[in-house]
Amino acid sequence: MKNLLQGFIHFVNILNENIGKATAWLTTILVVLVCGRVLGRIIFNSEPVWMPELEWHLFALIFLLGAGYTLKHDKHVRVDLFYSEFSERDKALVNLVGALLFLIPWCLLIIFTSYGYALGSFKILEGSPNPGGLPFRFIIKFAITIGMILLLLQALAMVASSILTLRYTSDSLEQ
Repeated sequence: MKNLLQGFIHFVNILNENIGKATAWLTTILVVLVCGRVLGRIIFNSEPVWMPELEWHLFALIFLLGAGYTLKHDKHVRVDLFYSEFSERDKALVNLVGALLFLIPWCLLIIFTSYGYALGSFKILEGSPNPGGLPFRFIIKFAITIGMILLLLQALAMVASSILTLRYTSDSLEQ
């Protein structure tokens, strides 16, 4: 069982690490796009409709696809009054309970809700309502589902890691 959990944790960590690193490049593209839009506005006194739409699409992808990576590196938002002073076992218990009660149910809710939303968008080949806007809005809507699946996988890896920590470590107690 220990090897199975470690294998799952390793797989999810590598998956989210690679996707997180690839997603980080979207920030560079976003910066270039914003600079280009500003320069275009200054030089030509206009901007294409698709540019701000592409900006928010890229921002959404950065946020959604980077969520699992952020959780993996423990850089997510946390109200940390006591957590940093906890022992490894206590941290594992907090992570286990928090993931099981809050994070995993929330991910599942968003996955099931967003999938239907994105599928409906795909069926009608929804595009931007603005003339000259981006086509295929369903792509960004499916990114919600994919991002939450990646976050769910990382939450499950966190649960597995917490179980291993609680099972196989001791805080100055002999097992």
